Amino acid sequence: MPGTPRFLQLADVAEVLNISAAQAYALVRSGELPAIKIGGRGQWRVEASALEEYIQRMYSETREFIAAHPYTSNKADDL
Repeated sequence: MPGTPRFLQLADVAEVLNISAAQAYALVRSGELPAIKIGGRGQWRVEASALEEYIQRMYSETREFIAAHPYTSNKADDL
């Protein structure tokens, strides 16, 4: 994608995923979302392609979860 930066700051990641910056940091620190630490201040950067792969992986895991735990409506609970 022209004009799209290769690396994103954690604030950008948080915005894309609609989560807090702390949650984005936790994803990176847990290793769930690959990132690199650069510069003298140790700024975290996430490659745009790694973020997209993470999103696709979450879609896949969600599909597997739904298949393993189908939604059933209990009419008695709806009353």
